[in-house]
Amino acid sequence: MSSSQVPVIDLGPWRSGDPAVRAGIAARVDEALQAAGFLLVTGHGVDPGLPARIRAAARAFFHLPAKTKESYAVAVGGRGWLGPGAEANSHAEGTASPPDLKESWSCAAEDPTGIASVDAEWFRPNAWPAEVPALQPLVAEYVSRMRALSDELLELLATALGLSADHFTRHTAHPTWGFNLNWYPGTETLGPPLPGQFRIGPHTDFGTVTLLDREPGAGGLQIHTEADGWQDAPYDPAALTVNIGDLMARWTGDRWRAGRHRVLPPPADAPAEELVSLVYFYECDPHTRVESLPAPVGRVRHEPVDSHTYLRAKLDAISVP
Repeated sequence: MSSSQVPVIDLGPWRSGDPAVRAGIAARVDEALQAAGFLLVTGHGVDPGLPARIRAAARAFFHLPAKTKESYAVAVGGRGWLGPGAEANSHAEGTASPPDLKESWSCAAEDPTGIASVDAEWFRPNAWPAEVPALQPLVAEYVSRMRALSDELLELLATALGLSADHFTRHTAHPTWGFNLNWYPGTETLGPPLPGQFRIGPHTDFGTVTLLDREPGAGGLQIHTEADGWQDAPYDPAALTVNIGDLMARWTGDRWRAGRHRVLPPPADAPAEELVSLVYFYECDPHTRVESLPAPVGRVRHEPVDSHTYLRAKLDAISVP
């Protein structure tokens, strides 16, 4: 996959403020999000040791006995443990497939808005495993960085469209977000993959931007483009992998494509491969009206949607009964 399709964007020069440099970066972002919906982002300022510490705590949880983990079991969109078989991401595309070969620990925005109906659905308290007390403070530090970084990226995206920098962040004063620790164990844990079964099936994300810290693997991330079909995603240990989701694609009138992707099952020649991904899904304020930008920026005028009616339908679609 070429660097023009998934370029490395260094936020250092973006922040330095030289107008010509910023314009060049914005143009590369616009081009990449039209092609694949993905970027690699460096210069983000996240302590490189923090994801490693989170992974160690996450593995300590995922290696607990199933009976222990079951006390934290939740449905998709809940706060706690998503066990094997709980989720099938390709169902969001309308594709019938077996459940994804993973387990997840999920948390999400919990600071209440004061609107009872909104808080009951989108800002519930998070749960944390008593057996791994290190997890909660590490994740709290990480998601705080991801929230700030997501807003910075939304300002870059607005600039790339020729809009005022706050075009999207004016809708993130009290946003929802979700954070998944995805555990992709080897076949000895979940069994050999069924036909059409992936660690995560083909899908697009649902929100505005997704920030991924991943481990490379043979059963790893692939990106789909019209030009090249499925290709292994480029990897840079210093970079976060960033993609846009459905709401952002709709907002841009399909100028930008939601980054379609999948995670391959454990390969036959490395069946014990085990990976942990840190996935931060950013959205917007509850019940934002997402309206397609008009031409010449936008390409398609979608019907306006309520952001969180849309998100709830997608979460329901990937839930395995």
